[in-house]
Amino acid sequence: MTELQPDGSAPRTRRTAELVGLAVGALAAGAAAGAAAERFAVRRALGRPDPMRDEPFGTLRGAPYPVTASDGVVLHVEIDEPQTGDGAAVPVTVVLVHGYALNLDSWHFQRRDLRDVARLVLLDQRSHGRSGRSPVAHATLEQTGRDLGTVIDEVAPEGPLVLIGHSMGGMTIMNLAEQRPVLFRERVLAVGLLATSAAGLDDLPSGLRGIPGRVVHRVLPAVVSALGRRAGVVERGRQLGNDLGHVLTRRYSFASDVPHAYVEWTSDMIAATPIDVVADFFPDFDKHDRLAALAAMRGVETLVMVGRQDKVTPLGLSEAIARELPQARLVVLEDCGHMLVLEHHEAVTDELRRLVERAATADTATRTSAVRSRHRRR
Repeated sequence: MTELQPDGSAPRTRRTAELVGLAVGALAAGAAAGAAAERFAVRRALGRPDPMRDEPFGTLRGAPYPVTASDGVVLHVEIDEPQTGDGAAVPVTVVLVHGYALNLDSWHFQRRDLRDVARLVLLDQRSHGRSGRSPVAHATLEQTGRDLGTVIDEVAPEGPLVLIGHSMGGMTIMNLAEQRPVLFRERVLAVGLLATSAAGLDDLPSGLRGIPGRVVHRVLPAVVSALGRRAGVVERGRQLGNDLGHVLTRRYSFASDVPHAYVEWTSDMIAATPIDVVADFFPDFDKHDRLAALAAMRGVETLVMVGRQDKVTPLGLSEAIARELPQARLVVLEDCGHMLVLEHHEAVTDELRRLVERAATADTATRTSAVRSRHRRR
């Protein structure tokens, strides 16, 4: 027999449970309906010739450089010295910081095509890729900002810098800006913020309207945390559900008819990230608010780039960053989702190349001006 409230209604806990059940059920039904059609599209894509089938994703390697973070976690860092061909010095170090549940190999095309313009530093963020596992208490964006600072101190202790981050990588850069604004004032020549956010992730819709959507958004961190505690079971399920994983990756990472190799490579990177790592970092995204930290980037050459159809960090989040940084160049890519570094890699790499070249030119002009000033004083 169910005990009623004085007004005759069901207990609050049961009403909440019913709302959660309704919301999750609606999400599952919608996902299943869409997944059936998209699974067919994936299989159809597998039957077509794939122009990128032989692209050697995950094979580009640089000189490994282990860096120990402030809490003892060993970070995997790789350095690509510039391949200019003419022996000319390349004064700028470009640091590439990857996104959530990915690894440094997500920069495949940018790494391949920018080796001639800069010294490249790539890192696997803590608990991702080849880096060591983080204590749960340090699985935060604030800590990844400190990690980035430590990497810079170790492998690029002097000289001009260009910092480029995708998704969570952009948030890492913002945390570094909050922690070390002097670094941005004195050494950072340019910043690239790709498909990322300075704040507002807690306000994103869950995909459902009204109360059910708000309930799902509120309980989702607890659900992800629970999955993390059942990591072994979840990992076995992920392995069995590879086809569905490809479907979800295509839906949430891309907006155009990309080569299946892109979907497969992204899905592989996500699948290689243990579910408990996903669960450890997930709650911190709701707390992320670094709008004020953007002040450290004012006056720094900045590129803000996003796909118009990005479902993970929607266009409005990048527009909010651009409003805080009047000098920023905002580039919106049509027919593009969250994985713009793959989906429209030519456009992304072209913009990054120009960003680095503008930064290097500005640095050369500044140093030339300083030399002339010293000569005049003599």
